[in-house]
Amino acid sequence: MKILPLIASLTFAILATANLSLKEEGPAEMQLELDSLARVGSVMVDGDVCQKIVTERAKQFLFASDPRDEFLAGDNYDVDDAAFNSVKKTLIRLSHLAPFPADVNLWMPIEGHRGKIHLVIRNKNEMSQFWNWGELYGDMAPQMESVLKTGQRITVTSKPGWISVLAPVYNSLGDVVGLIEAVSRVNVDAHENVK
Repeated sequence: MKILPLIASLTFAILATANLSLKEEGPAEMQLELDSLARVGSVMVDGDVCQKIVTERAKQFLFASDPRDEFLAGDNYDVDDAAFNSVKKTLIRLSHLAPFPADVNLWMPIEGHRGKIHLVIRNKNEMSQFWNWGELYGDMAPQMESVLKTGQRITVTSKPGWISVLAPVYNSLGDVVGLIEAVSRVNVDAHENVK
């Protein structure tokens, strides 16, 4: 009977140590974890499937204005369910590779609109250095443009307290068709996006 309290004490000590090391994880360690996660994501996310997510109908409405639908025309977001769900599940699984709260988001350039980029999938924590709440697309950051042109991962820490690693997404022809953003915050506020 003395062995049970000893096992419980040992288990508690191991868990406390693991939790302490998680809390003490600094920006440099987080950056390495996110870079590793983005590298794996660049291989795992299927660019051919990503290109099927946004329907042609939704692409037409993205920049359209409709007098009958003045406030919501750009919010008519229609997706291919199978493609969207497949990629979203992959992104969620990737986010669990980090030992701290993280998101992996999918960004894709908008055909015919140079300098604009579309947040095709954002994840459960809604973390991103580049996304403004309520926007489906925005101006492409220079770092994003660089990833799309060169295919090289880039770490971005320009927003205080944020770490993002941008990595290319390839289709079966080897073309960079989008990018993923592996992102976290040095001090995560779990209630920040509660509206």
